[in-house]
Amino acid sequence: MDNFIAVLKDGVVLCKLANALEPSAIRKINQTTMAFKQMENINNFLTFAEAKVGVPKNELFMTVDLYEAQDPNSVVICLSSVARKADKFNKPTLGPKEAQGEKKEWTEEQLKAGQNVIGLQYGSNKGATQSGMNIGNPRHIILNH
Repeated sequence: MDNFIAVLKDGVVLCKLANALEPSAIRKINQTTMAFKQMENINNFLTFAEAKVGVPKNELFMTVDLYEAQDPNSVVICLSSVARKADKFNKPTLGPKEAQGEKKEWTEEQLKAGQNVIGLQYGSNKGATQSGMNIGNPRHIILNH
């Protein structure tokens, strides 16, 4: 994992990935040893991943997660998310295809019918119950002699 982080640390590979998905997505790639310029590369990739690719915020990593190797797993999660969404750019994807939401259209009649149904979460008067349980109370034992 250390070698993986070392390759990505300066952000150049990430910027090249962004440009491979969308040409000129990141116009200036800083190829320097200056820390703040390397972190700028990483931040440019994260901005691209969120705005253009559609990676959700909870799958993005923070710049220090990569630059200081604080959380390499979050970097892998972000790259996996980018790979799953590559079909937006007519590129091959890696991993399962993203699910597409299905919008349901309900009629007024269907909505009203649903209001009359009592779901199982409201309880039941049939089946096993806690009737007769003595939680917190003494047991009443009656002995007939």
